[in-house]
Amino acid sequence: MSLFQLNSNGKVSIHGHLDRDTLAKNWWNMLSSDEKSALQQLKRCVLDLSSVERIDSAGLAWLINAVRDGKKQGVQVILNDVPEKLMKLAKISDVDTLLPLE
Repeated sequence: MSLFQLNSNGKVSIHGHLDRDTLAKNWWNMLSSDEKSALQQLKRCVLDLSSVERIDSAGLAWLINAVRDGKKQGVQVILNDVPEKLMKLAKISDVDTLLPLE
């Protein structure tokens, strides 16, 4: 199963583990050209984290980079159903203000 699935409304359902073992490259680079075009047309994307089982500092960095990369492409990236562990990790790392939550 893929790490994430993108639907036609710009909602990205992320599954499984977001950690150093599963994240080889930035989110934007993992998208197909069709997916990139669709998101650029929508100008908005919601990353649904409700099915994330595990996340570490690499996963946190990956999400921050996803927000940054989306912004560079004219796509507002918003995080939804953020796990409590991720919020604790973000606060400890003093980057919680960088996470656009819905």
